[in-house]
Order: sequence, then structure tokens, then C-alpha cells
Amino acid sequence: MIRSLLPASPGALDDDALHRLYAYPAVERPYVRFNFIASADGAATSGGLSAGLGNDGDKRIFVVLRRLADVVLVGAGTVRAEGYEGDLVDGASKSWRSARGLAAHPGVAVISGSLDLDPTAGFFREAPVRPLILTCGRAPAGKRAALEAVADVVDCGRDTVETAGILAELERREQRRVICEGGPAVFGNFTRADAVDELCLSISPLLTGGEGPRISVGGGPDEPRALALVSLLTEDSALYTLYRRIP
Repeated sequence: MIRSLLPASPGALDDDALHRLYAYPAVERPYVRFNFIASADGAATSGGLSAGLGNDGDKRIFVVLRRLADVVLVGAGTVRAEGYEGDLVDGASKSWRSARGLAAHPGVAVISGSLDLDPTAGFFREAPVRPLILTCGRAPAGKRAALEAVADVVDCGRDTVETAGILAELERREQRRVICEGGPAVFGNFTRADAVDELCLSISPLLTGGEGPRISVGGGPDEPRALALVSLLTEDSALYTLYRRIP
């Protein structure tokens, strides 16, 4: 039972309330929302995977965030670690989207400068929509040719995959409601480029210890980007935050 602490609201939130809470604003450019989870002591994974930190409430919000998006954007490392095989939304989400004039399944875009992806992997074999691979001009030609058989491969920069190039390609495809699910290097790059509009951060009531990774790695921006807390939800001692950039 997910409850709202901010704004304060009595009783449990149903799916319609979550849809309203996480609705994208009307914008004429890609609007980038990141979704992460961290333990109470700051680790981004447990047992090497982020899924080890989530509870039922986190999973429910995860479903809503994907349901609302035009495209799921993710780094190649996260695809290799987490799988991403088959449908990324369930049947109820497909019906909900179709009833509102959306594609039944959101697009799927993967960021990879090295193209270190197996074109025979389940991610490609079971893809519900043709994946988009966002790479750069220096990517290996042989790997590019193999992946072009199973995905659209687009350069978003000459030497590196540039955030501005990613956003330009998503805009060209009119995929403006973006949910980015990591990994930490992708989040770091978007933060450095000042291209993060929202952060949905679930805080798990777990102490993991050890040396788990943060949700963001790499160099930061010249000045920290200020965010505003838009909502704070809870279930079973977990917290679900929604932060939005301050213009």
C-alpha cells in the first residue's frame, strides 16, 4: 500500500493517482527522467544487481514509469548485467497505452560507444520492438555491421557518444518522454551535460555495507544542479522520491 507523505494524502494511492503524479509535462523536446534505487547507506546494488534492493512498492512505481514513457533509455552495461530480455511492459500496460493512442510497447534505446553487445543475445532475439543503439563514429566497424542486422545503429558523436547527440536522435524520432534506467556512467554523463530533468530515487530500508557502487559515476558539472522535491511516497519503510530540476 503506497501512501503519499508529500503532498500529504490520506489512504493508499491507486494506479490512476500514480499516473497523475508521474505524468510528464507537456514539452517540445526530450524530457529526461532517471529512475534509480539505493540502499539506506548509499549502495546502488545488492548482490551486484539493483533488483536486490526493491520491494513491491518500488516494482509498482517502476511499472508506472515505463508505462508512461515513449522510450526506455539504458546503458549497455546495464543491459548486460540486468538482462532486459523480452517485454519491458506487461499486458495491462500495453492495453493502457494503446487505449491512449500510444504505441503498445515503448521504444528501447541502448547507449554503447564500444558496441560490446552480443547480437545473438536474448535482448535482441526477444526484442518486442526493434532496438536503437546509440553509438559513436569510432565504434568498431565489424561490431556495427553485426548489430545493424538486429537493431538501428546511430552515431551520436564522432569520438564518444555525446548526450546532445542522443537527445537530438530521440527528438528526431519524437520520443520525448524518456525514462532512463542507468547505469551510473550514463547518469553521470547526463548530469555533467545538465540534461537531467527529473530523478526518481527509491531509498531501500536496507544496510548493505561493503563497497557497492553509487548511482552516478564520472566527473560532475562545474556547479551542482539544484533539485526540488516534488513528491515523497512510502511503503514498508521504503521511500520513493521524485526530484525535479529547478529552472
